[in-house]
Amino acid sequence: MDYGMIGKREKARRYAQERERIRFQTFTVTVEGENNTHVVQFDHGKWQCDCEFFRSRGVCSHTMALEIVLENMLTQPINS
Repeated sequence: MDYGMIGKREKARRYAQERERIRFQTFTVTVEGENNTHVVQFDHGKWQCDCEFFRSRGVCSHTMALEIVLENMLTQPINS
């Protein structure tokens, strides 16, 4: 039995439960919308989405959904 790995798995479970430990800095995901699949990016506090609504408003349902999913896990913009 690999006792070192057992300890690491226990620590991983604890970290996963303590979500405040985790901060996303950059990532790219796809969000399957009702009409199309959209590419959403997050880079050090700034969102980007390839949908038309985001281009005109700077926010959209795709970015808002990810903010809800990742609540308290995103880095803040550098100038805030």
